Amino acid sequence: MAAAVVLVVAVAYVVNVQTKAPAPNPQKYAHIDVTQFKNGADIFITPIELKKQLGSKDLVILDGSHPRIYAKGHIPGAISIGFKGLSDCMGKPGDPEWGTILPKEKLTNKLESLGINNDKLVVAYSDTFKGPGSGGRAVWQMRMAGLTNVKLLTGGLEVWKRSGYPLSEESVTPVPAQGLVLKDYDESYRAKRKYIQDTLGTVKIVDVRSLKEYTGEDTSRGEARGGHIKGARWLAWTQLLNEDATPKSPQEIIPLMAKLGITPQDDFVLY
Repeated sequence: MAAAVVLVVAVAYVVNVQTKAPAPNPQKYAHIDVTQFKNGADIFITPIELKKQLGSKDLVILDGSHPRIYAKGHIPGAISIGFKGLSDCMGKPGDPEWGTILPKEKLTNKLESLGINNDKLVVAYSDTFKGPGSGGRAVWQMRMAGLTNVKLLTGGLEVWKRSGYPLSEESVTPVPAQGLVLKDYDESYRAKRKYIQDTLGTVKIVDVRSLKEYTGEDTSRGEARGGHIKGARWLAWTQLLNEDATPKSPQEIIPLMAKLGITPQDDFVLY
């Protein structure tokens, strides 16, 4: 369950005086190099690479942002799935299996309904900070189910917009696919409650929520009780990203993790 993350891009940007949004800078994002990261070329697709494939019948794009954000502008052809689109959310937070990946049969049906089979290239993304980060969640879940031709858009919608690429407000209705075959879930992708209970005090755990959620001041997201798992260290997930939503470099992330007592060789659990 060790984590490996992605690339660095300079944080300076030009501000458009009227919109207060960074002006498009296609040159800056035309040569994003993900190969410096372990399995980076396998996991990530850059905006310029995705743009070249827009409109292909062999491409499915999934937008994990909140539907309200999707409606304001998304990558042309992208299908809205929201944050929990591939998760089992029957019942309420805290119920057994709530919020975890859909059972295999249900996930198969869900993905087929989105037009996905074993031959399509699937790209997931979100408006990373507003999403929040739900494109990565979708990629993680599909990879856990054995789909390898699934990629995460580097920098998500933010870098797509900063690259000057087009947006659409047209809602996309997927064309269903058939014949998708998923593998049994790779359990190394997740840590269940029993594993945490059995290894508490020995396994390294990182709480990536906000500081107020970690301290228990904020329970607005359905927590039955405030606070964090005993012994968990705190590192907000946003600290791993640059202001343009691109991940920080390994040279920046390794020292952040070292402060938590975690090295690249360690296994650890995030939540």
